[in-house]
Amino acid sequence: MSENLPDQQDEDFPTHSFTRSYTSGRSLFGIIMTILAGACLVIALIPLFAVIIYVIIKGFNRFNLDLFTQLPPAAGLSGGGVGNAIVGTLIMIAIGGLISVPIGVLAAVYLSEFSSGPVARWIRFATNVLSGVPSIIAGIFAYGIIVLGPGFIPCSGSFSALAGGVALAVLMLPIIIRTTDEALQIVPQDVRWASVGVGASEYQTVLRVVLPAALPAILTGTTLAVARAAGETAPLIFTALFTFFWPSGICQPTPSLAVLVYNFATSPFADQQELAWAASLLLVALVLLTSIISRLVTSMSINSPIFDVIRKISQFALRRIVRGG
Repeated sequence: MSENLPDQQDEDFPTHSFTRSYTSGRSLFGIIMTILAGACLVIALIPLFAVIIYVIIKGFNRFNLDLFTQLPPAAGLSGGGVGNAIVGTLIMIAIGGLISVPIGVLAAVYLSEFSSGPVARWIRFATNVLSGVPSIIAGIFAYGIIVLGPGFIPCSGSFSALAGGVALAVLMLPIIIRTTDEALQIVPQDVRWASVGVGASEYQTVLRVVLPAALPAILTGTTLAVARAAGETAPLIFTALFTFFWPSGICQPTPSLAVLVYNFATSPFADQQELAWAASLLLVALVLLTSIISRLVTSMSINSPIFDVIRKISQFALRRIVRGG
């Protein structure tokens, strides 16, 4: 068998054909395009890193315990912090998550498991359109529904944390629906057939098989939605407004980090400008933290204890919803 192979020392064997020639037109074009792509990457990264580094330099000077525990100072005074804005931001993100996560996950389950044809396509199209709507539109919507809404709506007639949470929920909802829908579609159809083949109902298949398999991607989409909502300013100006005091209830004006940055960045007082930079750094850190959590969740095993606890909680909540409380 080896006798049929050509001898590499034979002059007729084209050994040079396996050697890359850097003088050929194709190789030169590939090298030039590689250098061009690398240069574009560097150009794109320069402003991103420049913004982050500048925010760190300007905001790190005010990083201390008072920043997290004190109230913002009045005009012309020094010291203080953004503790109330941190609490208000977390409250409104929590309200937005409590509204958008159950609705978004259930809507995605319906799209992926119980609908087909033109209805599902039009709903997905509407979701994609909603994900591109400017955030100020969500703020105007919540302003008209809650702040100017009729008296039977909770917290109507005033700026409130609930109105801000509703505006953030409108922004979070399409992200959660899209990521959950895509995550459920990734689950192999054979898994569903296997569940039905052993006698499980469609409800049991979705609750005990499909959702647990797609849970890491669902949590990733949720953290990305939280990251987007955390830095929104326009919706909160129309809905939650701002206050220099600690949040006193979900039906009262509530401070937030984004609105604090908006108000203090244009202040003529240096101390308030420094607080604006420190709050900006906190927002960057919050977005970075949520991104890291999404990466960790994606890399975690589906059989980890954390997912087991989340599965039990979600299954209990879905049972209560299906059974009507």
